[in-house]
Order: sequence, then C-alpha cells, then structure tokens
Amino acid sequence: MSAPDARRTKELADLFVEFLRTNSAPDGLFTDDVFLDLSLPQWRLQTTGRDDLVDVRRRSHPALGTVPRHRAEVTGTGMVIEFEERWEDADGSWYCREMVRAEVRDGSISEVSVYCTGDWSPEVQAAHRREVTLLRP
Repeated sequence: MSAPDARRTKELADLFVEFLRTNSAPDGLFTDDVFLDLSLPQWRLQTTGRDDLVDVRRRSHPALGTVPRHRAEVTGTGMVIEFEERWEDADGSWYCREMVRAEVRDGSISEVSVYCTGDWSPEVQAAHRREVTLLRP
C-alpha cells in the first residue's frame, strides 16, 4: 500500500474540522466502511461504517459549536489532528480537547481513533481557571 497524497490528506484534515463544526460528513471524507475507535475518559465505543460514525458524533455532540484551535500533521499513512471544541447548550458553555489519528485509503479516511479529554462543564472550566495557570493556550 502506498502512502497517501499529502495535499489530499491536508484537505481531509480541513474537511474533518468542517465535520466537527457541522456534524455532517462532507462527501469523500470517509470511506463507506470507515472504522471508528472512540476513547473517552471512562468509556470506549467502536463503529464500522460512515453512517454509524456520523450517528455517534451527533449523539455525543448534538449542539453545533466551534473549533477555535486545531493543527494537523500528515503521517506516512494518514494524519494526526489535535483540536479544541466549544459549544453551548442549556447548561452553558462547554469545552473539550481531542486528538485524532486517521488512516487514509484511496483518498478518504478509512480508520479514525479519537482520544477525548471529556466534556468540561462551565463549572469544571471555572475550577480549572482558578487552580491552574497554563503556560500556553
């Protein structure tokens, strides 16, 4: 198997961030048989198939939000994306940080491993601001 095209992989990273913002997978982002392995602080989920992956995303993050920071690095088989998400719901403003390792096959993402810090409630964010001074945002 040959290494994925770096330009296409960077495009896929941008499309993945669009997916995070909209909860809708742009055409060509995922293969039909994409495998998801999602690790949460105290839970783990796996799915196979584009529709199931999108369904997990919509159930876990039903409110649309923003991705204020992200960066992607192309690897020999795909990419790694580090990102932050923010969204609002009836309980206030939420935050999370995640890391994704994605494998690319035939110009689309075929495997996704997601490592999530968990969703930080407004109260957790306030406690963090009181108790921790970050060196970098």
